[in-house]
Parts: sequence; structure tokens; C-alpha cells
Amino acid sequence: MQFVLLLQEAQQLSEEGKYSQAIPRLESALVVVENAGASENSVTAVIINELGMQHYYQGNYTEALPLFQKSLAIFEKTLGINHPWVAKSLSNQAEIYRVQGNYTEALPLFQRSRAIYEKALGPNHPEVATILNNLAELYRVQGNYTEALPLFQKSLAIFEKVLGANDPAVATSLNNQAELYSLQGKYTKALPLFQRSLAIYEKALGPNHPDLAQSLNNLALFYQVQGKYTEALPLFQRSEAIFEKALGPDHPNIASSLNNQAALYSLQGKYTEALLLFQRSRAIYEKALGPDHPNVAASLSNQAELYSLQGNYTEALPLFQKSLAIYEKALGTDHPWVAASLNNLAVLYRDQGNYTEALPLFQRSRAILDKALGSDYPDVATSFSNQSLLYLAQGNTTSAIEYLTQGMKVQEIALTSFLATGSESQKQAAVRKLSPTTYIAISLHLQYAPTNQKAGNLALRTILRQKGRILDFTTDSLQAIRNNLTPDNQKLLDDLTSTYTQLANLYYKKTDNNTPEYRQQLNILKRKAEKLEADLSLASVEFRKISQPVTIEAVQKLIPTDAALVEIMQYKPADAKAKPGERFGKPHYAAYILHSTGAPQWVDLGAAEPIHKAITAFRNTLFLEQDKQSRLRIDREFREKKIAETKASARTLDKLVMASIRQKLGNAKHILLSPDSQLNLVPFAALVDENNQYLVENYTITYLTSGRDLIRLDLDFPSKQPPMIVAAPIYDKPGKPTSEPLATNNNRSSNQRSPDIDNLKFGPLYKIEAEGKAIAEMLPNEILLTGQEATENAIKQVKSPEILHIATHGFFREPKDEETSPPLDSSRDNFILESDLGIQGLLYAPVENLLLRSGIALAGANIRQSGTEDGIMTALEIANLNLTGTKLVVLSACETGVGEAKVGEGVYGLRRALGIAGSESQLISLWVVADFETKQLMIDYYQRVLNNQEGRSEALRQVQLGMLGDRIYQHPYYWASFMPSGEWEGMGI
Repeated sequence: MQFVLLLQEAQQLSEEGKYSQAIPRLESALVVVENAGASENSVTAVIINELGMQHYYQGNYTEALPLFQKSLAIFEKTLGINHPWVAKSLSNQAEIYRVQGNYTEALPLFQRSRAIYEKALGPNHPEVATILNNLAELYRVQGNYTEALPLFQKSLAIFEKVLGANDPAVATSLNNQAELYSLQGKYTKALPLFQRSLAIYEKALGPNHPDLAQSLNNLALFYQVQGKYTEALPLFQRSEAIFEKALGPDHPNIASSLNNQAALYSLQGKYTEALLLFQRSRAIYEKALGPDHPNVAASLSNQAELYSLQGNYTEALPLFQKSLAIYEKALGTDHPWVAASLNNLAVLYRDQGNYTEALPLFQRSRAILDKALGSDYPDVATSFSNQSLLYLAQGNTTSAIEYLTQGMKVQEIALTSFLATGSESQKQAAVRKLSPTTYIAISLHLQYAPTNQKAGNLALRTILRQKGRILDFTTDSLQAIRNNLTPDNQKLLDDLTSTYTQLANLYYKKTDNNTPEYRQQLNILKRKAEKLEADLSLASVEFRKISQPVTIEAVQKLIPTDAALVEIMQYKPADAKAKPGERFGKPHYAAYILHSTGAPQWVDLGAAEPIHKAITAFRNTLFLEQDKQSRLRIDREFREKKIAETKASARTLDKLVMASIRQKLGNAKHILLSPDSQLNLVPFAALVDENNQYLVENYTITYLTSGRDLIRLDLDFPSKQPPMIVAAPIYDKPGKPTSEPLATNNNRSSNQRSPDIDNLKFGPLYKIEAEGKAIAEMLPNEILLTGQEATENAIKQVKSPEILHIATHGFFREPKDEETSPPLDSSRDNFILESDLGIQGLLYAPVENLLLRSGIALAGANIRQSGTEDGIMTALEIANLNLTGTKLVVLSACETGVGEAKVGEGVYGLRRALGIAGSESQLISLWVVADFETKQLMIDYYQRVLNNQEGRSEALRQVQLGMLGDRIYQHPYYWASFMPSGEWEGMGI
């Protein structure tokens, strides 16, 4: 029959997402049956219902609703009130009411539909699962998460049992349950459900289906709310392209995509472009959903926020107020979106200085969030922080401390969840999103309450919990996986290792790296590595021990009685009364000093800019070209002149940084130093005090990423292999000898680092084979690899050697201008995301993993041929070694301590890589070191550290003092390059 064929064609087109093509076929089928005199039978109702579905899919709700109502009337008349087709029509009508925000009308229809289905089909039918899913969605948008979750779970169980694990209905159920977990801040539960849902959709529906686009959009929003904008951006873009093609330009889903684009323009300061997109988005919503829909309220709020960021409060206020009114009317007064709207309106009043209006709104907002989502929900932290800023602006520091303390407790929970669900770059984004509260905590103390001990404790506690947090989490995750290896996790580790190797080999391959093919291949590997990092992080969650947040007391009890922890942090001073875009000033440094007993002490070191200038001047005096090195040894007058220049610059930097810190050290002679940002590149031992003495003459210095390192160092892991020494690789074999000028240079590397990776060449090092052999003689059962045996493959096969000593060239590739990311705007952080429309900005993607820029050269490096490797071992590859239980790693090479210095996260280079790999302590260098002098320093160091009468840091200090006492080697160039980090005590070997 003709109408049957038309109906079948329409249903096939609908399954493919071609709704506009399905409609005329259904209309033709309807004409056929009506002309046959069957306008009031169930067949007609089926066609009308199907026609209503196509309009629903296209967002034409005003067209769909009367069709569903008409089909319902026919079904009830012809089939009776308890037939499954009646239930289907009821459910469809209820769904229209739900998306229109008419929840009161939707609920009884869903409930009646469910009752009919369960009676007619039994409790385990797919139609029952569908109605359970739809009813759960209604509860979710109403903020009734307790009712929603068991319905989602029951729906999913039915779908999987009846339809199989790979049916699109299963994907829908997974997606909706993931959304619910995300709204509750349960990100580790949400992510695998989102990912599984997306995989099913892509396999079952193809790459261009609207359901796939919705899944992509939802996953993007999941990343966005965590601040992982780099991951969100391509998902939003792909989602928008599919929606535009399948649904046309006026569908509500297009309005969501327009919101996301507008947010990006807003972040870039392109307010005119952003405003136009927000207005277009709002127009689409109002046309499709009516002026009183919650999505319209969200669009109004987005536009109001844009005005607020520009300081245009007159335009913003009525939009915020109208948005709140719509939410309260549509959702009731206790919905989480109402709480978000109240918060955002309160932020506006606070920024206007209208504290009387703002305070009760903040209080009401938080009360709703507490009731609806619990006190640990991430938005609760935002609410506490906002209220703290209000009190700070009023001069009420006591209340500001109290509320910020509460907010930081909740933020700690959120941060732990954020870190578990992403790759390295995604973790950076999550930490960056939360950094303004760290700035506020330090500012509250140093700018507003500098004598308040509670404020000082809050600031230090915040630093201890957030500084170096990514390194800490990544190291813990790898350790947890390695201690609980399953076949799946072993495959993840192997795949990640292989991908890192492929990425590093391609990065340093001798080829034209400006071709589109090269860039595409590089990007594919980067994305693969990112996914594997995220999968590995999530897989480790079930094995990681649940630990309490770090406290000052927990760190303090691990500080030796003769030592002091010096925690330095770069921050941006906050002005509580400033407009959002002007709230944070130029970077400053703060230092917190903690002894084994007593309260923390602190020093505001002032603006970062003069400190950075002094760092540059100091480091410039430490770098000597080869001809000046020779002259330094033989020309006394020249040597004394250079020492005087270095001491002068060292004294200038000391005055800015260490002079005020020293006043708080008391009797401590051992400094556990955790620098930040550019201070990570300073050899503090070579700074000069007011008595014209180097700090090494009076203090032992051990470097840490953060004071929280002390907790990790308190754990003891056994070594599994004997010491390994890798020294004097032959860089040109197999192949012809290099003709590069570096080939005759006895330094560990050239002073001139080429930004072109194709020109990375290494000359022979004449003394390091003797260095390796001399150290090997001191170690029992050692493994010594030199020449062509000093390979990348050999190092990658180690498993927790007792000591790992590598004597070779090191390198650090400076970033090019185009590889640096522009500064990011944090002025939107006071606002709360109101819906799944995406009102926050998208940040710039990093062009490469920072650990690719540094590394070491091994056999075959100059020709990029060394078995299955290329001889260039990057920090990225080193990070994936298993060095848990390795007592000491020595990189007897130049610049192994250099890298990209990041605020709050240390140096992205070999130093960080060795920490991730799990090594207990490291000895690394900050600049080009001379071959002969390094050989002697290393031999002397091992002689002292292996006698077990001195700790690792003190052994280095004694060697440095010995060189300082030698008139030829008095210049810090010779003795100050190497710095000890990690465990400082003796190794007990």
C-alpha cells in the first residue's frame, strides 16, 4: 500500500536525522489515508504522531503539540485509554511540555504514560525504559536529582538487557545519567558514561546525526564547566556543524552553539561580536520556546554578564532581573538555576558597591545550592568566595576569612575530581580556572590582614594544597596503576609509552616540519596522547588511596628541627572593590616560612617584575662562553672581575628575595626551598648575603616543588634493580661523523641554542666516559653502558634502579613567539554557569606538550637512528619511566634543570619528568657546564654521598664549598650549576 511505503521511507529518513525530508512523505501518507476515508482510525493517528515527532526533532514545538494532542484523541477513541499507543502519545505530549518548561503539565502525562506501559507491556519493555528516561529528565531539569538517578539507572538496565549494550537508546540513557552526575559535581562518574555514549552514537548513527551532535555538545559542556576549554572547543565546533546541517539555522540547539561562540568572543574582548550572537541566540529561543522558557532566561543572563564585564551595569541589571523572574516562574524558587541567577545578580550588586542588596541574594543562593546539591557542590565554593569578597570590600576581614575558608574546603573536593578526569593539559586548565581563589586567599592575608594569623594559615594552607598539585596527582596516578596492574591498564601504559615515543621521534625528525602533512600527523599523535593520559588518570581513581587534604600540621611534623620550609608563590594582588576586569593587579611574590614548631611566618616580597629583571641579570653573569672559561682559569685579574660582577648581581637579587626571608629563618641551617615561576631557575646557593658570603657558606639548600612533597618523601619504596650508569654515547654512529662546529666543543652543549629542531647536533664529550667508569667503580653490581650501548632503549627498560646516572648532552629548546599562549581573562569566575548552554569562554589550545622541549642525547642522536628509537630522549618520554624506588637520579648534563617555568607548577622539563617517574631525589643542572669540572664534581659528590655520613644535599654542599675554596674554581659558574631536589637524607646504600 502506498501510505505504508511513504511511512517506511519517512521513518528511515528520521532515523538518519533527515527530518525535513521525512515531513512531506508523512504529509502525503496522511492525505492518502484521509482520501481513503480513514481519517479517524489508528493508522491515521500513527502517521499524525510520527509527523509530530519530526516537528519536535526540528524544534517546531508549536507545530508538534497539536499533532500529538490530535493523535492522542484518536488513539483513545479507537484503541481505548490503556493502549500502548495512548501511552506513547501521552509521553510525546509530555515531552513537548518539558522542553517548553511547562513542568506542571508534563509530570502527570509522564506518570500516566508509565502506568499504561508497565501494565500493558510489563516492567522490562524498551518503551517502559524510554518513559523512565523521560520522566527522569523531567526530574533532572526540575533539580530533583534524588528522584531522577534511580530512574535513569533502571532505564539503562532495561535498554542494555533488551536491546544490547550498543543500541542508540543505551547511548541516550548513558548520556542523560552522565549529565546528572556532572550537575552533581561527580565528574569521575560522569566522564566514562559520556565517552561510552559518544562511542555508541558514532558507531550506530554515523558522523552526522543530530543525536551525536547533542552528545558532543554535552561532553563539551562537561569539559567547559571544569575549565577544560581546549578539550571543549573542537567538540562544540563539530556539534554546531552537524546541527546546522541537519536542523537548519533556527533550531534551539543552534542557539546553544551561538552562545558558545559568543563566549569565546567575550573572552577575546570582542564584545560587539559577542553581543550580536547572544542576541541572535535569544531570538531563536524566544521564537521556538516562548519568552518565558528557562533557556531564554539563560540567554538573558549571558547577555547581562557581557554588559557587567564591560562595567555597563545599567544595561545588565534589568536583564539579570528578568532572567531571575523567568527562572522562578518556570522552575520554582528552590531550583539550582535560580540559585545561579541569584548569585549572578548578587555579583552585579557587589561590583556596584551595593552590598546591602547583594548579601541576602548570596545567602539565599547558597541556601538553595546546599539543599538541592549538597554542601560539597563546586558552585557552593563559588558562592562562598563571592560572599567573602563582599565582606572584604566592606572591611569585614573576620567574615571574609570565615567564608573563604569554607569555600576553599569545597574547592579542594572539586579540584580532586577535576584532576581525575583529564590529560596533563586538561589538568592545567582546571587548576588555572581555580587560581583566582588562590590569589584572593593570599591577597586577603597580605593586603588586607597582614597581622592576622588565621588569614596567614589560610593562605599557606591554600598554597600547600594547590601548588604542584598536578605533578603530585600525576605521580600518584602512575604509582597506583603500576601497583595494581590489570591487562587493560598495562595496555594503557604501553600505548602511552609508544605514543610518547612516536610523538618525540616525529617532533625531532629530520624533515620539513612546516608541511600540512607533518602538522596533521603531529596533531593526531598529540590528541592520541591526550586521550591516553586522560584514560590512565581515570583508570587510576579506583586504586588511589583516599587521602585527607594536606594540612599545615601534616607538613610541619615532617620538617627537621634544624630546617625551615620556605614556600614562595607568585600571585596577583586582588582588589575587592575593583571592577571584574580590573580586580587582579600585576604579579607579586609572597613567601611563607614554616619551622618544625610554631606558627607560620610570612613575607611579601613585592612586585615580580624587578625580581625577574634581577634574575635575568644574575643568570647572565653565570653563563660564560668557551673563550671566557679558559681565561677564567688562567687570568687572575679577569677571574676576580667576573666574580665581583656575579656577586654584585647575586647581592641585588638576594636583597629582593632572600634578605627578608632570612630574618624569619632563626637557627635553621637547612632551607627546604620551594620556589615559584622564574625563581625555579635561580641557584640560590650562589646568592650573596649582607656579609658578602654566598648562601652555600651558611645553608644547605634542598629544592622542592611544594611543601606537600614532604608527605610523599615520607613514603619508602624499594629499589628493584642495581645502579645504572649511562655515559659517553656515540652520537654519530651508525653513520658519518658530524661536521658541525659542536663536534669539537668540550662543553656539555652549545651556548647558542637553535630554535630549529632540525639543527640539534651534539659533539663528543671527552671526559664523561672516565666519569662513568670512575663512578661505576664505587657502586656494587652496577650496570655501565657507554658508546653505542648508551641507548635510549636501555634507559626505557629500567625498572626502579637504585641509582640512575646519565652523563651526556642535555638540551632545552626555547619556545618561539607563536608557541606562547596569550594571557587569559579570569573576570568571569565569579559567575555561576546557569544551564547547559555554555556561558563561559573558550581558551587557547597549547601548541605542544611542554615536556617535548627538553631532553637528553643518547647513542645515534645526531642521525636520529638508534634501533627502534631516535637517540633523542625527551622529558615527555622520561616522565613515563618507572623510577619509583630509585634513590637518586643524576643528570650529569647541561641545562637538565631548565624548562618552561609555570606559576604554581614548577618547571616543565627534565626536573618535572623525573618527579612524575617517581624518583626519590634528583641532581640536575641550570646551565651549560664544563666537561672536565663536571667530571670531578660528580666523582667527589659520589665519594661523599656513598659514605652515608652526609645527606644527599649536604654532600653536594660540601663539594661546592671545596670548589669555592679553590682559587681557580671560585666562580659560581663552576660549582653552582647543579642543584639537589627531593629527598635530602642519606641513601643508606
